[in-house]
Amino acid sequence: MSTDHRGALNAPYIFAHSLGQQLDMSAQDFPVANADGLPVVNLTQEQKYIFDTRGWLLIPGVLPEDDLVEMRDFCLRLQSDPDSIPEHDRSPLGGPMQRLADHPVVVGFMHEFVAFPPLSRQDCYGFRMESCSLYYRQAGDGQFAPHNGSGYFRLPGDTHFYHCIPGKAHAGLTRVVWELNPVSEGDGTLLVSGSHKAAYAAPDAIHDRRSPIWEGYTCPAGSVLIFTESLTHSARPWSSREHDRVAIFSCYNTVDSKWHDWDPDPRLVETMPPLRRTLFRPVRAARNLADGSHYEV
Repeated sequence: MSTDHRGALNAPYIFAHSLGQQLDMSAQDFPVANADGLPVVNLTQEQKYIFDTRGWLLIPGVLPEDDLVEMRDFCLRLQSDPDSIPEHDRSPLGGPMQRLADHPVVVGFMHEFVAFPPLSRQDCYGFRMESCSLYYRQAGDGQFAPHNGSGYFRLPGDTHFYHCIPGKAHAGLTRVVWELNPVSEGDGTLLVSGSHKAAYAAPDAIHDRRSPIWEGYTCPAGSVLIFTESLTHSARPWSSREHDRVAIFSCYNTVDSKWHDWDPDPRLVETMPPLRRTLFRPVRAARNLADGSHYEV
């Protein structure tokens, strides 16, 4: 890391794949619009700082009411009457839900913390979608089960990692949670801020969900929670009797890594726009651009 004559940090030195050469971040070619043609929403400096320090970021009220009504209706049918949905769409990635896979806010986050620049072009995302699940919970559903943490120190092959140098951070497996109903005090996912960088074993208090070590959140319907899977986190029993939890839990990963035993229905992928389909391309680095070409150093 070098500085200019005023002592300000220059761009971080990131190694390319060969001979210690520097990866030219100025040449990155991230898509500026998603598969629906909507402009990508880049993170603010404050949002980058919050995610890096906490390991999680909540962006409230992202989805408009029209989308929420349509998506909640689809999720309720998926939960209680799946036969009413065409078979290839019978998943939390189907129907109107596929628009969440590369929502402009999600893409902007992934460009900053997950995407690999040499495997990204205007017609090809530099990250992949790893899984997609519907969490439908009524009062009393859900269990407290703390897990993960210490992403600095994970072994190779474990994608629950978090790497950073001054001016740049990179997360491996990253969770995106779309809350389609409001989340009130005492509900939602529990998080231990900063535990993605923890160098010490968690204390006994981690096993008490009422301990102040845990943080929660409240948010209106249509909000999105993003956290690195290397963060210590947990579900907890849903308590609201006013509304059920209707949430889409998705994971994203680097293009050469896979953690979950999950793949979308290929018939569903075939219906997607070409750019969205690149979220589900094979897991590798070599020749893994949309046209099968090599990337340049």
